[in-house]
Amino acid sequence: MASVQDIKRRVRSVRNTSKITKAMELVAAAKLRRAQIRIEAMRPYADRMLELIAGTARAASSVRSIPLLQRRDVRTVAVVALTGDRGLAGPFNGQILRRAFALERTLRGEGLDVRWLVAGKKGRSTFTFRRYELTGVWTGFSDQPAYADAQAIARRLTELYTSGEIDRAVVVYNQFESALVQRVVEQEVLPIAENLLERSEEDRHEDALRGDFIYEPEPEEILARLVPVYLETELYRAMLESAASEQGARMTAMRNASKNAGELIDTLTLQMNRARQAEITQEILEVVAGADALTG
Repeated sequence: MASVQDIKRRVRSVRNTSKITKAMELVAAAKLRRAQIRIEAMRPYADRMLELIAGTARAASSVRSIPLLQRRDVRTVAVVALTGDRGLAGPFNGQILRRAFALERTLRGEGLDVRWLVAGKKGRSTFTFRRYELTGVWTGFSDQPAYADAQAIARRLTELYTSGEIDRAVVVYNQFESALVQRVVEQEVLPIAENLLERSEEDRHEDALRGDFIYEPEPEEILARLVPVYLETELYRAMLESAASEQGARMTAMRNASKNAGELIDTLTLQMNRARQAEITQEILEVVAGADALTG
C-alpha cells in the first residue's frame, strides 16, 4: 500500500490538473459561444448564395466558358481534411482522419488517385507521420478562421482543377449540431455543376413564382464572377462549422476530464484515510508491544 505522503502528492497533482481542465472548459465555452454566433450568421448567407448561383445558372444560355462548372471523367480526387491545430478535444480530430482514410480506401478501390490537402496542425502531423505527400497545408486558424483563409484554400483548389490535376474535390469536416454532437460530413465542392443541378431540381416548382429577370451584365459574366465566390463561401462555411465543433468537443472533453478528476480525488482520499488508519493502528500495536515488554 502507498504511504500517506505519496497519496497526498497524487491528490495535489490531480487537484491541480482539475483546475487546468476546468479553466480550459470555461475558455472553450466562451469561444464556442462566439463560434456559434458566427456559424449561425453564415448559414443563411451561404444558402442564399447557392440560390443566387442556381438562378443565374438557369438563366445562362451556356456555362461552357466557366471552368469550375465543367464536369469531366474523374481520375483524380482531392480530399481536403479540416482538422484542429490543438488536441485535447476528444474525438474531434480522430473522427475526421478516420473518415478521410476511409474515403481514400473507397476512392482507390474505384481505381481513382487521391491528392491530399489538409488544414490544421493535427492533420498535418498525422499525414506527415504516415509519409503522405501533401498538395496543400494550412495551419494556425482552426479555432478562429478568417475569410482570407478560405480564399487561400479555394485558390489552391481552383488552380488544381483548372489545370486538370484534379477532377473532383471533397471536403471532410465536422458539422456543428450542438456542443455534444458533431457530425462528420463529406461535401463535394468541385465540380460545382452537380450541386447546382440538384438545387435546380428542388426549386423547379418555384421558377414560375420568381418571374423573369433582366441581367446586367449577361448571366454568363455574372456566373464567372460568382462561382469563385461561391466556392470560397462554401469553404468558409465548412471552416466555421469545424471551428464551432472543435470548441464544443473540447468543452465536453474538459468537462469529462474535470469530472473524472473529482472521482479520482475521492478515491485517493479514501485510500489516504485507510493508509492513515493503518499507520495509527500500527503505532498503537507498537506502543502496546513495548509496554508489554517493559512490564514483562
